[in-house]
Order: sequence, then structure tokens, then C-alpha cells
Amino acid sequence: MTFLTPLLAGIAAAVAVPTLLILYFLKLRRRDVEVSTTLLWKQAIQDMQANAPFQRLRRNILLLLQLLALAGALLALAQPEIRGELTPGQELVLIIDRSASMQSTDGSPDDPRARQTRLDRAKAQALEMVDAMKEPGLLGSAGDRAMLIAFDTSADILTTFTASKAELRRLINDISATDSPSSFAEAFKLAKAHLRRRIHIDDREGGKAVTFDEQTEGGALVHLFSDGRIPDLSTIRAQREDQVVYHRVGRSDAWNLGIVSVRAERDFNTPSSVSVFVAVQSTSRRARTVDVQLSLDGRVVAVRPVELPAAQTVTAAGATGPDAAAPTDAVQTLVPSVRGAVFELSRAEGASITVQLRHPDVGLPEGTLTGEDLPDPLGVDDVAYVILPPARRLSIAMVSEGNFFLTRLLRSMNLARPLQVVPPSQAQAFIESKDLATYDLVVLDRWLPTRTVDGTPTLTLPPGRSLVLGAIPAPPLGLTDQGEAGATVALNWRRDHPTLRAASLENLIVNKGRKSVLPDNVGGATVVLAEGQDGPLIIEAADITRSAIITTFDPVQSNWVFQSGYPLFLVKAVEYLSRGGIGEDALTVRPGSTLTQRLPQDAREISMTLPDSARVPLVQSDAGDVNFGPVADVGIYTLAWQGTPGPQDATDGTTNRRTVAANLADPAESDLASADSIALASKVVQAQGDAQPLGARRLWPWLVLVALAVLMIEWWVYNRRVAF
Repeated sequence: MTFLTPLLAGIAAAVAVPTLLILYFLKLRRRDVEVSTTLLWKQAIQDMQANAPFQRLRRNILLLLQLLALAGALLALAQPEIRGELTPGQELVLIIDRSASMQSTDGSPDDPRARQTRLDRAKAQALEMVDAMKEPGLLGSAGDRAMLIAFDTSADILTTFTASKAELRRLINDISATDSPSSFAEAFKLAKAHLRRRIHIDDREGGKAVTFDEQTEGGALVHLFSDGRIPDLSTIRAQREDQVVYHRVGRSDAWNLGIVSVRAERDFNTPSSVSVFVAVQSTSRRARTVDVQLSLDGRVVAVRPVELPAAQTVTAAGATGPDAAAPTDAVQTLVPSVRGAVFELSRAEGASITVQLRHPDVGLPEGTLTGEDLPDPLGVDDVAYVILPPARRLSIAMVSEGNFFLTRLLRSMNLARPLQVVPPSQAQAFIESKDLATYDLVVLDRWLPTRTVDGTPTLTLPPGRSLVLGAIPAPPLGLTDQGEAGATVALNWRRDHPTLRAASLENLIVNKGRKSVLPDNVGGATVVLAEGQDGPLIIEAADITRSAIITTFDPVQSNWVFQSGYPLFLVKAVEYLSRGGIGEDALTVRPGSTLTQRLPQDAREISMTLPDSARVPLVQSDAGDVNFGPVADVGIYTLAWQGTPGPQDATDGTTNRRTVAANLADPAESDLASADSIALASKVVQAQGDAQPLGARRLWPWLVLVALAVLMIEWWVYNRRVAF
């Protein structure tokens, strides 16, 4: 138990208690009166003895009751509190989850009909803890300080440690939910980084080496306000002295239907035929039916009912760690059910596709409510968007002396016209002719055009888009070729690049490669996609008029041609280049991540229009990329610029536009059952409970009531003595 104002109560006690006792010690003040007899002297002497100042007090229940009432009032003045979680001068870290699941409308445990969001409930609990923080003492004793962090996929420090309750209340009230998934790792690192630290210096014998060991002083006291639906908790390794208090919000029996995947694909042979695939997840323990509605450019075109069976409960062995609450107990895990809907469309033009779940009305019956009786509490995962580019059949030319496998693969791609194969002896004239502009892409097999620079023939890239196999262009859109090299393997590569996502390079062995170096002065014009022992193996190069994917080695001189990753690389590279350097999934982004798009190098006056119609200006990097993020909301983001449009961009002749869809589509975030505990890498933390009071219990109102009750008893005793 702590006292908020002990000094004030002590001063009052020093004045009030002696005053009350003096009233019982003082002599009665008498006036002189002449009497005609001395018969009353004996009684007068007894009265004087009874009121003598230093004689023992007689037993007096009134004095006892008055002292009890005064003690209750003085204790109330000291404002005692029972504080189970906070200690005087403590530094607290308040971390509030603002991810998409915190928009769930089951945050009111007392009245589910109130439809309070989980974030509202978390903010209310955090405000209670702020109100319970100890104020600094009058004699300089330290009060509590708090640091405030809000997180979703990323984390923001709203304020470092402060004792200002007004500032903390304002910042907590200003927190709003985003449509992003949740990740706790960054928030925990920020909390640890801002704690007081002590430095341990280890001076080795002889003074030759000194090591510095930074440790957090006293550990972190972290209060996490969340529903526990955080996928990366198992990666958080708290130290032994760290305290993590988990304040759970939301119902453990909450159910939800949500869209967890959506994509649109054009038929390979008939590009005007479109298939839209939608996956719906249910965490309800009852079988549910939901209507999936499809709209094109805001117009409803189809509705499909989807029947979802009840989610199944799977029992597994319980935790056995030292911090497990019940190591021998079995753990029950709810496995959601997933069903899909497929829409077949015929559309050659591009479109913005909206998929939305239409829930049947769910009533709120009287009596005890379970989560299954309540409506679907989360709406952000009930809608998803897909950007459908216009249908295109490519025109491809190839320069090669003869490559059976490559020729057959390109001809199987249902081109707009037959594949044009040009021998190297005629290729220079073909590249310099007007015919090149009639092709969407040119494939250069072990050949590159030359141009003379300072009297020296130099390999260079042709205008437009090209896929180069087994040849190295010179800088600035290339590498410095240092001659032949021996056998090599791929050491690392960009697995997230659209051309390499499906192309496995783990087992790639190049029998005869080239030694090459990326010059320092090329800026972002050339990007290394795969690195070998002797230099880059695959690069991407682009400027205002040219873009290319280049393999510096001849695939025929490797084992790649015998692996499934090679044809997948060729197909993805052709698709990527034909879209102007836009991958097939580049028109979709997840909230919480950064939206990155590559624009033509001459793009200017670039801006991004957000789903709420706000407009944000953007700046293009040297490599041609523009970045915006983190993306906060689900919806359609429209990128606009002036200059050259990309192959699949909409344009009115002056302004070019490209739309990108942001969808939650996260199975973990759509599972809304709040967790009873959170399992960190080093410990299991049990939830505090939704209804458990936070911080401190203030006792002074009860003490005031006790003092009043004692005064009432004292008044009754006094009147009884007077009357009888």
C-alpha cells in the first residue's frame, strides 16, 4: 500500500491529534462566586482534581471514538492506495496494439450490444493506469513515469518517459486503429532501447583489451494492451528481469469471417477470359453461410453463396517450459475452415475488382450472450480489391544463332504474331531499323548490339525492353567485364524479385562464367539480382528508353537448363519486362508495408491519391522507384504522373495513372479469439483479465465513510449519556 500525500496527512495529524487530547486535559475555566455555605467545597475539590492537566485520563469512550474518526480522516487525507503493479518512482512502458484486429467491436465485456472496439477498451485500461501513476512527493520523492508506444506492423514512440498525466491522456486518446497486421518485435526493441542502462567494463589482465557490456538497469516493466493476436511473439526474448504484463481485450469466443486471399488471372491462351479466386476463412464454431459479391469498377456483376463448415478444435500437448502455467495440460487450438469462390468473367479491358462479404443478419438474443450470438465483429477483412490489367498478347523478336529450347518456349506463349527469329549477322541492322519498335520485347541470346565509343566498339543495350542471356553490356547500363572465369555458384539472390521468386538458384552451377564488376558510378541504373563468386550473375538495368534483365553467364553452360527454375525464370522475366518492370503481384500491397512502384525515368509531378481522396506528392529515386508508406488503410491507391506511360498504365494523353490495391488478407489477423496468454521465446505471460482493475485501488473514499460512521456512533453515545 502506498500514500499519495503522506506529508499533508502528517502535518494535519500533528495539529489535530494534540488538539483533541488537549481538550480532554484542560481544566474547566470557572468564575468566582460567593456562597453562603461550605457544604459544596468537597464536590468542588473533586472536580478540580478530575480536571487536573497531568492526571491520568479516565476511561472515555467518546475520546476513543473521536480518535478513531480523526484517524480515518487523516488516513483519507494521505490518499492511501493498494498498488499491485506499480511501485514508487517506477518507469512504465505502455504499449498499445492498434492493428486491424483491434477494430473488432467486441471490446465491451459488460454489454456486448455496446459494440465498443477493442482499441477503445485498451485505451480505457491504459488511461486507468495513467490515473493510478504516483505523483512526485512534496519533499522531492520520485513519481512514476511512463513511455507510450503504439504498434501494428511498425511501432511509433508517441512519447518517451514522462510524468505528465495530461500529456499521456491526450496521446492515448489520439491513437487510432490501422488496417495493418501486428508485429510486436519492433515495439519491444524500442521499449528496451529507451530504458536506463548501466555499462559493465571488463578490463582484461594487462590492460590490452576492454569490453563494454550494456545491460538494462532493473529490466523493463512493459504493459501490453492487446488481444494477443500477434504472430511474432515467439521471437521476443525477454530478459529474466523484464516484466511483461499482458492486459487482454476482446472475447475469447469471438468469431469472424474474412477474405484471406484474392487474385485474378487471365487465361494463357485466351487473355480476355478472367478467373477471380476468393478464399474465405471462418473461425466460427458453427457452420456459416456468407454471400461473396463481385463488382467491376463499382458495378455489381455476380454474387456467390459460400458455405463454411464449423472450425475444428485440435488438442495438442501443453507447454513444458519453466514459465508454463500448467505444463501437463493439453492445449486446444482452433483450426479455421477455409472455402473458396470462383468467378469467371470475359473482359479484355482493365478494371478495378472489388470483392465483398455480405453477412446475413445475426440477431442479439436476450439473456446470456456468447460470441457466436454476436454479429461478425470485424469489417476490414470483409472487403478486398484486385487490379486487373488490360489483356495483351505480346510480340517478341529473338536474336539467336539457334537455341531449340528457348525458341520452343517463346513460341508456346501464345504470342500476338509468330516469333521473329533474327540471326546475329542481321541483328545490328534489325536493331537500328524501325521494325524494332513494333515488338514488345526482344530476346538477345549470347549477342548484344555494338556502338563505337572513343573509337572502341562497346556492347550496349538496344532501345526498349530486352531479355539478355549470356552477354554483358558495358556501363552505365551494365558491368565492367574482366574476362572469363571458372565454375561458380549462386551465393545470394533477391528471392522477392518477380523474376526470381519461382526460380530456384540453390543448385545452380555455372561451368564457365564471366568475371565482372559493378562500377560505383552507375547509381541505381543497374541493380544486382543474383551474386556469384566472381561477380553478378543476374542484373536488371534501366534508363529512360531501355530496360533489361541480363544473365551474365550463358545458361547453356550451366545445369540450370535442366531444372524447372529456368523456364519459370524466362516466363516471369518476359512478363515482368512486358509490364514495364512491374511484377504480376506489384499491383497489390499489404497494409503496414511500403508501396513501391517503378515509373519511367522521365516521370514528373508524381502524386499518390489515397483511399480517403487525400493527395500526397512523391519523389522518384535515381533507379526510377517511388515509395510511399507505411500503407495504413485498405483500399485503392492511385499513382499519377506526367511523362511517358508504362505498357499497362492508363493515360489521357497528359496524365498517366496506375492503381494499386491494398488488402489485409491475413489469416492470423482475421482470427479474433483473444488469447488467454502470450508465449514469448523466454516465458509465457498469462492475461490479466478483462474485468480486473488496473494500477491502484484508492482507499480514501472508504476511509472517509468509516470516519463518518464512527462520528455517527460518537454522536449517539454522547446523546445517550446526556439523556440518561
